[in-house]
Amino acid sequence: MDVTPEGTPNPNAVKFTLDRPAVEGRGQTFRAGSDPADSPLGARIFALDGVTNVFATSNFVSVTKEDDVSWDELVPQVIAQLEAHFEGDA
Repeated sequence: MDVTPEGTPNPNAVKFTLDRPAVEGRGQTFRAGSDPADSPLGARIFALDGVTNVFATSNFVSVTKEDDVSWDELVPQVIAQLEAHFEGDA
C-alpha cells in the first residue's frame, strides 16, 4: 500500500493520499462522539493520542491533531493504522 503524507495550510492537519479509495461512497468525518460503526477507519485513526478529527473521502484521509502533538511521531502511527485497516488487520 502506498501512502503519501502532505502538509496542508493548517499546521495541525495532514492529508494522507492513498493508492486506493479511502471510503466507499460519500466522505466520512470522525470526531469525538462519532459512532465507530459509521467509520471503522476513522475510529481506528481517531483512537491515536492527540487526533481530534479524521475526514476520509475519495483517495485520501485528512487527520487533524492537537497543538501539542508532534507530526514526527503521529505520521508513522497514522500510516500504520491505514495499512492495518486496508490489510484487514483488526
